Amino acid sequence: MTTWAARFRLRQYAKASLWIVPLFGLVLGVALAEAATAADGASWLPKTWDYSATTASSVLSSVVGSMIALLGFVVTIGVLVIQQATGTLSPRYMRLWYRDRLQKAVLATFTGTFSFAYTLLRSIESDSVPNLGVTLAGIAVSVSLLLLLIYLNRFTHNLRPVAIADLVGRMGEHVLHRAAAGVREAAVREAGPVLPGGSVTRVRAERGGVIQAFDAAGMVSLATRHDCVLVMAHVVGDFVSPGAVVVEIHGNTSAPDPQEVAGRLALGAERTIEQDPAFALRILVDIAVRALSPAVNDPTTAVQVLNHVETFLHAVGRVGLRGHYVLGDGGGRPRLVVPGRAWEDYLRLAVTEIRDYGAGSVQVCRRLRAMLEGLLETLPDACGPALRAELALLADAIGREFTDAPRRAEAETADPQGIGGGRHPGPSGDMGS
Repeated sequence: MTTWAARFRLRQYAKASLWIVPLFGLVLGVALAEAATAADGASWLPKTWDYSATTASSVLSSVVGSMIALLGFVVTIGVLVIQQATGTLSPRYMRLWYRDRLQKAVLATFTGTFSFAYTLLRSIESDSVPNLGVTLAGIAVSVSLLLLLIYLNRFTHNLRPVAIADLVGRMGEHVLHRAAAGVREAAVREAGPVLPGGSVTRVRAERGGVIQAFDAAGMVSLATRHDCVLVMAHVVGDFVSPGAVVVEIHGNTSAPDPQEVAGRLALGAERTIEQDPAFALRILVDIAVRALSPAVNDPTTAVQVLNHVETFLHAVGRVGLRGHYVLGDGGGRPRLVVPGRAWEDYLRLAVTEIRDYGAGSVQVCRRLRAMLEGLLETLPDACGPALRAELALLADAIGREFTDAPRRAEAETADPQGIGGGRHPGPSGDMGS
């Protein structure tokens, strides 16, 4: 029987694969060509669709050759994307790029048009020409070219670091809100001790890998059947070594099969965004840090990425995160304890490296301060202590980098544009520093 983890990995492979959808297009093209050949000669077809055998052969041969050339062109663009991503963006973004539906639709249209035209070629005879198919092949070429133009427009406009930051940030917010909604539906109030007494069985990882996702509903159902509580030992996104404890089974009366428990936890080579909104924030920080590297030296891009980091942190701060979550069964009894990332963890991830690598940039320091002060003003009071601590760390970093008072005062001024945005009132209403 296939485990939930195996099905999850299969879905991940299908989402990232660039050949599965084009393969369907290839098969569909053959099927449509056969249908067009069978329908040819119908009385309702206009006479203007009649072609000679020579003309039909030339048209279809040209379609076959052009589709092969366009496929090579799109593949070349894909290679350029990889070079762009690894050079100026984050390699982690490539996992999301391969999932682009438009790219797969373009490839499927090209392969489908190719197989459609190639299949029709074999049915051409001196006294029999697939007139309907030749006309449809011309329409398919037109659709392919239109999709290619849309793809090129999207490629040229959406591969900028800021556009990618916007896309990744929105994806992270979607995953965050979806996870929060799922927790609210299944969470139970901790009125007393969550873990029952009795024996503790530890489930260990058979192989190393990153925890990509887990089947919360399946784990709750499994714990309910065996009247126990499952405790995950790691948060999604953690790397676990072979033999490490991944789940603890507390108070079971009939021990569930450790293999069945482990089968509801997916391990892989790298993090995914499905249940890990912090991975989106990781990508945003990577883009900003690369922009701050001496080889690139583009602090303006880092400032622009900070705009999307701030938006993401607003969403995180309003969700009300906790260090762990207790999910229950239909009767409200605790069945699954899941570790989580607190607000402080997200804030530290968002700020630490950008502050460390950008402490020497005036505009990065000013934008960071504006972001932290803005969050302090708009988020709930519970988020305040961590934000004030980050403001103190930012002040210390600025003090180390800028030893002269005028430059230090300039770097300590909050500016939502980094440089050029003017001084804005802080949380207490005073104008900047």
